[in-house]
Amino acid sequence: MRLDLSTHFPLRKARVHEVCGSAATGFAAIAASFGQGNVLWIRQAWRAETLNPTGLVSLLDPAQVLLAQAKDQTEALAVMEEALRDGSVACVVIELNQPLSLTAGRRLQLAAKEGQATGICLISEGMGSNAAETRWRCEPVFDPAHSDTPLMRWSLIKNKSGSLSDWHIRWDGQKTRPADRLVMVSAPA
Repeated sequence: MRLDLSTHFPLRKARVHEVCGSAATGFAAIAASFGQGNVLWIRQAWRAETLNPTGLVSLLDPAQVLLAQAKDQTEALAVMEEALRDGSVACVVIELNQPLSLTAGRRLQLAAKEGQATGICLISEGMGSNAAETRWRCEPVFDPAHSDTPLMRWSLIKNKSGSLSDWHIRWDGQKTRPADRLVMVSAPA
């Protein structure tokens, strides 16, 4: 039985979620666009590549993206915890390069609950924390018939409050409301 995506997405507010896979950045940008507010995106300064908010323009308003660089993961987690607790941003995204301890994950969950903000951790495959509310794997799907609108496979691989499932998703940037932009596509036979 295939579950309805609307029971799991948009991501549950005031919780911290994890996402892995090669389309994780796009997933985080789409999830952040549902927050109706500013987004703090935290990266470690040692990373050679940078995030260009204008590259996310079809997914998220670049004027609402605040970029922060931290010297290491410990500092990045401290920034995320304070931003979640403060509640002045709707969503906080962090790119992690090391596994998150249960203690650190629990601190983030408590901070998100206090500030009523959504947290998203971009992780590598197999690097998840037991404290995460949900964990998603997001991969692009080749679709030559619709090369102008990317097709993605979103798999819910951990869910503390329900079942697991997967969906084929297409993002339609022509619509005005984020809720209308997310289009579920039938999986190929």
